[in-house]
Amino acid sequence: MPASAPASAPAPAPSPSPAPSPSPLSRRGLLAAAGAAGAAGLFGAAPTAAAAATAATTPARGRGSAALVIRNARVFTGTGSPAPVEAVAVGRDGKILATGTGAAVRRHAGRDTEVVDARGATVMSGIHDGHVHPLGAGDRSLRPSLESAETTVSRLLELLAGFLADTGGAQAEPDRWLVVEDWNPVGLLPTGTAPHHTVLDALPTRRPVVLVGGDGHNLWANRRALDLAGITAATPDPVGGRIVKGPDGQPTGVLKDDAQDLVKRHVPEPSTAELVAACAKVLELAAASGVTTMMDALVGRHELLLYRALAEGRSLPQRIVPAIRLDAEQTRDPAAALAYAHGLRREFEGVAGLRFGTVKVFLDGVIEYPAQTAALLEPYLDGNGRPTANRGELYASAADYGRLTAAFNRAGWQMHAHGLGDRAVRTALDGYAYAARETGRRDARNAVAHLQLVDPADLRRFAPLGVAACMQLQWAAQDTWTMEALLPYIGPQRHLRLYPARSLERAGARLSGGSDWPVDALQVWNQLRTAIDRQGAYGTGPLYPELEGLGRSSVLRMHTAGTAWQLRQDSLTGTVEPGKEADLVLLDRDVTRCPVADISGTGVRLTLVGGRVVHDAGSAAGRAAAARAARAAAGPRPASYAAVHGGRHRACGCTAGGGH
Repeated sequence: MPASAPASAPAPAPSPSPAPSPSPLSRRGLLAAAGAAGAAGLFGAAPTAAAAATAATTPARGRGSAALVIRNARVFTGTGSPAPVEAVAVGRDGKILATGTGAAVRRHAGRDTEVVDARGATVMSGIHDGHVHPLGAGDRSLRPSLESAETTVSRLLELLAGFLADTGGAQAEPDRWLVVEDWNPVGLLPTGTAPHHTVLDALPTRRPVVLVGGDGHNLWANRRALDLAGITAATPDPVGGRIVKGPDGQPTGVLKDDAQDLVKRHVPEPSTAELVAACAKVLELAAASGVTTMMDALVGRHELLLYRALAEGRSLPQRIVPAIRLDAEQTRDPAAALAYAHGLRREFEGVAGLRFGTVKVFLDGVIEYPAQTAALLEPYLDGNGRPTANRGELYASAADYGRLTAAFNRAGWQMHAHGLGDRAVRTALDGYAYAARETGRRDARNAVAHLQLVDPADLRRFAPLGVAACMQLQWAAQDTWTMEALLPYIGPQRHLRLYPARSLERAGARLSGGSDWPVDALQVWNQLRTAIDRQGAYGTGPLYPELEGLGRSSVLRMHTAGTAWQLRQDSLTGTVEPGKEADLVLLDRDVTRCPVADISGTGVRLTLVGGRVVHDAGSAAGRAAAARAARAAAGPRPASYAAVHGGRHRACGCTAGGGH
């Protein structure tokens, strides 16, 4: 049930009675657990330590009894305490009332308390996704998907011809746009085949055709789409983007980073109702995967309007921290950028479930061939070991980023930088160091996301600057992206340093986790498993686990307490201890002890946000959402969430011929 659903009135206080025996979850969805906690209270103040201690030690009766007790569990508290915890009580105010042994917690159960037997499985904080684009996942679900497939040109044209037929056929000629998601920019076979608009021009259509890269940084358009966008040999590159041109100076049809908007702005938008319905579905999927907090890493007014509609429709189950995106030009005018962010916060801060205070800046692009727009300290190689003149693209200077950071930190905001290449990471750290000197603030909790390459000299800068290292470690496996599209172009020495999670941890950096969904699939538990063994369920081999693999407890903490710290809500969530909000998940296995490979297949039985059930695998809606999550997790990453059927995709979590 969504976190913003109304709560039932509390029941009259019952007479003291023996605690009830364990029962299945009631279909009323533990509404009593929400008592005073609605979506408007999701970001309320944390209780005092004295109140938490009292709640932990005082037996409760009637209205003071727990709304929910989960017993016979292996509780991962995330606090580092060695004392075993086997039960959790959730109060009627939506907070954790008590933790401890089954006998101790049982004292908080009253006549109307729901008691759930965990059967030895893990109870832990809900997953906090520190870098994700959930509304983008909803938007993508409205279009067909190539699922990042590697294909020959002939097979690609066959798939696209099918999509043309599925999206209107002859009735759609000549003007309905065909936009296809999850194109693999390195997936044309034989390897090295370059995308060009003439390939798409061979399709039997006059319609504008656009393939959107699954990495979010590349777009491939046919000649008709280029003409409608007015892109010619004379069109200059926009700030933060590039129009790829051939030896003849003519556009090839490939647009990188912010140049994609030259075409995207001409694509008709789906209706608000379509978007809201699609986004509600993918948020259900996230809840079924155990996600209780998300930092939406790419937000403007359009996205905030969608969040408002979702909240008003009681379809916003998670806590959302919107990161307001600033473009490259805004980074050069801190005063104007700050006014822009303040304006959006004033307009939308009343939306239940949102908490403002973060802005997002792209410092570079992506490192893989053929994009190679990530900013590197040393040049890319030509594929045969020879240095090129290309060091990627840096979208903001350290001086500009430092002034921008100082302005926002002084006003109480935190920065979130996209930094994949080691030059971009250094630029972010230089900017944060400047801001710390200028403002004197030592707890701004600025972040750098992705961190595919970090120069060894910069590893120890994170801790003293208080910078969160937000990593997407499901990428840390051997596959096409890390091997064929990367190793020949950066060489073996830099390749050894990919995704340096353990090196950052050893240097004292605060690690946090994110999925980057839908740039990658939402496969939460395989994501955690891959951070440990650096291979996951779908890697072709391990990616230096002996150098950069993390321990199991570290991985669980980085995706809960670590991300809560990044998002400045660690006093509220992220650990399982009395007084914290009951943002909890009950799993179907003990992820603290099961074989590492088994973590990938973890199912979520129950997800709570502020004590409210937002996913119950035993309900009809929960079973459907869990089935979608299981199907999405069963396909190799990157998966997709497409709505066009007919055998041309498989991982959207639906059945052919049916809807989401």
